[in-house]
Amino acid sequence: MEPNQRIDSHQHFWQYHAQRHAWITDDMQVLRRHYMPADAWPIMQEAGVFACVAVQADQSDEETAFLLQLADEHNFIKGVVGWIDLTAANIDEQLAHYSGMPLLKGFRHIVQSEPDDNFLLRSDIKRGIQALAAHNYAYDILIFPKQLPAAIQFAKLHDDMRLVIDHGAKPDIKRGVTDEWKLQMHAFADMEHVYCKISGLITEADWQHWQPEQIIKVIDELLEIFGPHRLMFGSDFPVCQLAATYKTVVDLVANHVQKLSATEQQAIMCGTAQSFYQLNF
Repeated sequence: MEPNQRIDSHQHFWQYHAQRHAWITDDMQVLRRHYMPADAWPIMQEAGVFACVAVQADQSDEETAFLLQLADEHNFIKGVVGWIDLTAANIDEQLAHYSGMPLLKGFRHIVQSEPDDNFLLRSDIKRGIQALAAHNYAYDILIFPKQLPAAIQFAKLHDDMRLVIDHGAKPDIKRGVTDEWKLQMHAFADMEHVYCKISGLITEADWQHWQPEQIIKVIDELLEIFGPHRLMFGSDFPVCQLAATYKTVVDLVANHVQKLSATEQQAIMCGTAQSFYQLNF
């Protein structure tokens, strides 16, 4: 793979439905429309991104089927992170069914919306995660900082599988990144099975008045914790459009990591995502 190639490890696609996408609030009008591969591919090319991973935004089996269909139809979608009921009694049967679908690389649950901050530590969730590990699937951890203590324990319990923290666990860039977030994130430094996405940071800042330096400080903190070979770039398109264009998000990360070696840049912008999600080209 060429050193300057780029993979977007975190994109969403949807056919907008007000009830199904109720998380899209009144101040997110730009997201209240369909977003399909035809919307992403031109701007990806403009930003030098040649492939992506599609990540679930709706918690349903239909969402997983929808994303897999898109991946079958569009060659630039190299992998899918779907949704599955981790508490289902027949989860092994469901995963066996998915085993014939090589573009399905992992799963995610919207843990940030769970009222129980210890959701990840529930015994029924543990059983489901163990099933994912047995079938060699990755798992995306989507949390707010308040859920980091449980995520740390969760990662310790599941050291036999690939885990990735989405959006750097959403530090509160708008109000100021806390020392508590930094301290808790550093707990993952020695957990070699835990990775992190440089994604979704721009929308944790003030959408209208963010400054590049705010994002860069968080990127540097994540570099110190995870190193370049456990970090992967993600745009969080189309959500990123609340604060900036796709190309702005790509360039912000790509330009900042130019201070690293060519090998380290390649890891963040391409290689880590490829190896973590076991993408085929």
